[in-house]
Amino acid sequence: MSISLISLFRSQIEYSLTNNVNHIIRLSSTSTLNLLPITARQNPNDYRRTQLNKNLLRARETVKELSSLSPVLTPEDHPKLSQNQAVGMVAAAQANFMRVVVESSGFVGRGNNEVGVELLCVVKAVLKKIKRRVLVGDKVLVGSVDWVDGRGMIENVFERSSEITDPSVANVDHLLVLFSMEQPKLEAFALTRFLIEAESTKIPVTLALNKCELVDEQTRLLWKSKLRSWGYEPIFCSVDTKHGLKTLEFVLREQTTVLMGPSGVGKSSLINALRSNSHVLSRDDDNWIARTEGGKWSEYQRVGEVSVKSGRGKHTTRHVSLLPLSSGGYLADTPGFNQPSLMKVTKRSLAQMFPEVRKMLSAGEPKMCSFNDCLHLGEPGCLVPSDWERYAYYLQLLDEIKIREEFQLRTFGTKKESDMRFKVGNMGVKQAEPRLELKKHRRTSRKRINQSFLDDLDDDDNLSDAEEEVAMVEADVSAVGHDNQ
Repeated sequence: MSISLISLFRSQIEYSLTNNVNHIIRLSSTSTLNLLPITARQNPNDYRRTQLNKNLLRARETVKELSSLSPVLTPEDHPKLSQNQAVGMVAAAQANFMRVVVESSGFVGRGNNEVGVELLCVVKAVLKKIKRRVLVGDKVLVGSVDWVDGRGMIENVFERSSEITDPSVANVDHLLVLFSMEQPKLEAFALTRFLIEAESTKIPVTLALNKCELVDEQTRLLWKSKLRSWGYEPIFCSVDTKHGLKTLEFVLREQTTVLMGPSGVGKSSLINALRSNSHVLSRDDDNWIARTEGGKWSEYQRVGEVSVKSGRGKHTTRHVSLLPLSSGGYLADTPGFNQPSLMKVTKRSLAQMFPEVRKMLSAGEPKMCSFNDCLHLGEPGCLVPSDWERYAYYLQLLDEIKIREEFQLRTFGTKKESDMRFKVGNMGVKQAEPRLELKKHRRTSRKRINQSFLDDLDDDDNLSDAEEEVAMVEADVSAVGHDNQ
């Protein structure tokens, strides 16, 4: 009887404790909801999620500021700038120094006087370590700025909208291929190489022919008809007579244009002519540059004469520089080179670099050849005939690219990895870090070390045996000599 009473009493205590705990939980949740706003009482899960997102974003900004690695910055990002930081554009690159024109700064003392100032900068070591190149035209974050001496250090690079390799310029909107009609004389194959290099970047291309006053009207009409059949509408211009400069100003306005072409065609002279406009830039213009004493942006470009002996231009421009135009936009002056590398062109993409081939493929039905890997060498079902004007140039360039690709396949193989990899760090911040070469940093095993040591001992033993044989031969020779005597 006593045992049954004890069990009944225990069950009643457990039931009362359970009811009290549930009541306390309901009271605590009700009091917590009363402290929240009305929207949070209706949807408490949504409220908690919103608060978590705000905290997460705040934490991400903190990680970006304090991280030792280099965070990835998009063009839409607006990083918080300290007193000695600024955001600008790389205007020129020479040796290990970069000239950066300030677009915005965190210095608050003299208003916006720092906008347009030119800074002489070096590149931070961590960017070199992860092999993130800084090119002319890049939007960069500059730190450790000395506003008195005009110096700083490039700490990060914003993501690029475009990039070309010959020459190395970033964030390009337009390409201007410049050749001369005479001095040096216009050559069809050299022009084709430059046009293919420009087409491989997938950036809009304009063709201009300088020194048109040195040839007659018939020659100009002949080249105009030829280039139209290639798929280009050339602009004939002359720096000496100012012919065609207004048309070029209209084409280049409000764009970042790279001027490319061989040496001696008048690239620097054309830039000086386009920049000598009497229009004065105001501080409100987007491409206003502070006319500071000694600033490279306010100087004219050096020009040189064409060599009398070879008939080719001399290398006057030594480095890439980005210069503002009075009509708006920027123009990049680049060193002249006679052989574009065509590194981005493959044997399968070469045909697409010719506008006349693209036109033939689009006009056909069906709009592609029978084979996906057709090289247009007379394969069955090929839509591209062999009677177009630049077909011989196509074959010559195709052989050159085949040789290069075979050499790369033998040397580097098929697997290609970049020197930099991206990872998501703390709080979801995307960061860049260098990719290590596994074979370079891998330790040599003890077994291989011992084996190499034994191989060295065997080489020493073989060497000693060879020395003994040489000594015995010399002794025999000397003995024969004594006998003859």
